[in-house]
Amino acid sequence: MKKCTRDHAKPTTQPSFLSSLPISTVSRLISKIEKLVFYKRYEEALELFEILECEGDYDVGSTTYDALVDACIGLKSIRGVKRVFNYMNESRLEWDQYLRNRALLMHVKCGMMIDARRMFDEMPERNLVSWNTIILGLVDSGEYKEAFQLFLLMWREFSDAGSRTFTMMIKASTGLGLACVGSQLHSCVMKLGIDGDIFVSCALIDMYSKCGSIEDARSVFYGMPEKTVVGWNTIIAGYALNGYSEEALSMYYEMRDSGVKMDNFTYSIIIRICARLASLEHAKQAHACLVRHGFGSDMVANTALVDFYSKWGRIEDARRVFDKMPNKNVISWNALIDGYGNHGRGIEAVEMFERMLREGMVPNHLTFRAVLSACSYSGLSDRGWEIFESMTRDHKIKPRAMHFACMIGLLGKEGLLDEAFALIKDAPFRPTENMWAALLTACRVHKNLELGKFAAEKLYGMEPKKLSNYVVLLNIYNSSGRLEDAAGVINTLRRRGLRMLPACSWIEIKKQPHFFVSGDKSHIQIREIYQRLDKLMLEIAKHGYAPAEKSLLSDVDEQEERILSYHSEKLAIACGLINTSDSTSLQIVQSHRICSDCHSLIKLIAMVTRREIVIRDASRFHHFKDGTCSCRDYW
Repeated sequence: MKKCTRDHAKPTTQPSFLSSLPISTVSRLISKIEKLVFYKRYEEALELFEILECEGDYDVGSTTYDALVDACIGLKSIRGVKRVFNYMNESRLEWDQYLRNRALLMHVKCGMMIDARRMFDEMPERNLVSWNTIILGLVDSGEYKEAFQLFLLMWREFSDAGSRTFTMMIKASTGLGLACVGSQLHSCVMKLGIDGDIFVSCALIDMYSKCGSIEDARSVFYGMPEKTVVGWNTIIAGYALNGYSEEALSMYYEMRDSGVKMDNFTYSIIIRICARLASLEHAKQAHACLVRHGFGSDMVANTALVDFYSKWGRIEDARRVFDKMPNKNVISWNALIDGYGNHGRGIEAVEMFERMLREGMVPNHLTFRAVLSACSYSGLSDRGWEIFESMTRDHKIKPRAMHFACMIGLLGKEGLLDEAFALIKDAPFRPTENMWAALLTACRVHKNLELGKFAAEKLYGMEPKKLSNYVVLLNIYNSSGRLEDAAGVINTLRRRGLRMLPACSWIEIKKQPHFFVSGDKSHIQIREIYQRLDKLMLEIAKHGYAPAEKSLLSDVDEQEERILSYHSEKLAIACGLINTSDSTSLQIVQSHRICSDCHSLIKLIAMVTRREIVIRDASRFHHFKDGTCSCRDYW
């Protein structure tokens, strides 16, 4: 074999299979390349192509170039595109429209949009395939305005476009967030009679959903002549995206009853919806269906399950799902590490992080946020600093504000408020709201009035309408006996039109959610609930409990102070106790940060009832068991 003289094709060591390949003629070599591409052995096909590059200028037919284009697209190989395209240009190839379009597609699919646009502009002739190819590339690369400019030029030239073109342009209007443009395209497809096309319909549903027009999306969906699994998935995802989680769940059951075969994406959506609704029973049912229908190994759906179980107090179930996954990506690892951290199990979170590194998985910014947050929640100071310093040193990841906020929280938990403040001042960027909020929380817990006031003032300037910033300072003033200052904060809230909303708690029992507000009288079992709660109060009083004179509320209204004994989370616990067996742990969701009085009381309830009580509040998870809480009284 003679030496390759093409600068762009300097082959490395000859592949072992080439040395034994009985190539007697160029035609057999070409046949072998086409056969390898047919069987999707793209790398081997491009390796054989090196012989054509190095051995001389052979005449290669359009079918071989067609195969080489497929190989480049299959590998997304920019180097392969350059090699094949250079060979096409330097050979005696007679270009036809088909090959020009194929070469254009090759550049588009491999993300070489600058070269693709130049090639498109220089084409002597362009047909609808040419226009569609370049427009597809522009839409996929996020160049929506340029895609619309070309679409209008194409429309003027041909006065025609197929369903595929309109699908792309509807996607472009989605990217621009312009429902008005998408609506005009909708009118066009109706006039052309292609509104019944499945891909067009799904694109319209997606567009209307993402632009906030869920009723229009619903209208398109119910107008589909055939409702495919993609159509169902799109409308369910649309409802979920717009905050209609219960309606999305209802659509899921309607889809199931329609007989349409669900796929892994369906179950992934439903599990995420269940996470919003805190519906453990519905999620477990979706999990069972996932396994029963053959998607038990699907990485995306299982990652959603890990995330769900982690978020809703079932960390052991999350670990079981994770361990059974045959393939895991960084999102899977992050979900479990974050779950351990949120449940106050920092040691396990760090162990999973170290195992992740041992198994060769590359961590990202969110991985470090999860593990540093776990160290902060669990007070793992030394390990937290080691990991923080390793970000830049070992992983070349520059710490962001989210990571600094974790370290401020870590210092704050230890009471090192001056050091936390110094870290804010020394940060290599403008401190963010989360950084100041972490310091403010530490000041509240450790009752540092002056520094807390300073942090609160910083937050006021950044988030003047965020209620919790005012309330934390209000709590600091209350706990310090600064009642006049506390009254000043309340007056500021009234002046700015901010109102502290009542807290709400809910518990799911046998797939039915039970909602409570403080002092609630509406529940069908309210008499039994109050009787059980009063009995509990007498029992825990024997263990030293006395109601707080002032509750350090997070962001609840003044009425809550008057009904301290019947806060919403207490009512939800009593409801759970009278409706479940003695061995059942209770899972409760609280819309606000749990107050200190309830926190102390629930620790004693967990002890006297010998129940595990898990509460997810606006701050974190609280696992109450045997008179203690996983947060170690820092939240």
